[in-house]
Amino acid sequence: MAAMIASGMLARSIDYESTVAKHLAWALHCGVLGAVFAPLCFMAGPVLTRAAWYTAGIVGGLSATAITAPSEKFLMMSGPLAMGFGVVFVANIGAFFLPPGSALGASLASIVVYGGLILFSAFLLYDTQRLVKKAENHPHSSQLYGSDMQIRSFDPINAQMSIYMDVLNIFMRLVMIMGGMNGNRRK
Repeated sequence: MAAMIASGMLARSIDYESTVAKHLAWALHCGVLGAVFAPLCFMAGPVLTRAAWYTAGIVGGLSATAITAPSEKFLMMSGPLAMGFGVVFVANIGAFFLPPGSALGASLASIVVYGGLILFSAFLLYDTQRLVKKAENHPHSSQLYGSDMQIRSFDPINAQMSIYMDVLNIFMRLVMIMGGMNGNRRK
């Protein structure tokens, strides 16, 4: 967990002007995340393949919706998203202490999995629209001719990190759902 946070901080801290170092730090961060999520590979291959295809469909559809939305209505969801994240976070802590066989434990586990899928899908809408607006409104250095003001160039790697984490969270939730569905089937 510490390596994941440290590699993310390293990738975000490097300026985009030093392109090679920035891309190497981003590749390191992606590698660390891959190593953290590698235990998912112990699940059955068809479950991972199906979850990957479903994730691609969800992400493609929601991203297209966020990009082509006529208004910036998804940017207004920050308050409800924060509250939803708090609910899923508290349910995750509660599910850690309660047995999954109990009614309350099973309910909390369902909130974590299904509520998390809905929450991170909504975060994907919000983050995609936020990224597009940030990229469109970021001033280019040629617009500041004659000004002493120094502005950092737009950093697409830092801007997409939240979308990357949304996609990984959606994928993890789908693997949990599909892995649970396959484990509950009678033979």
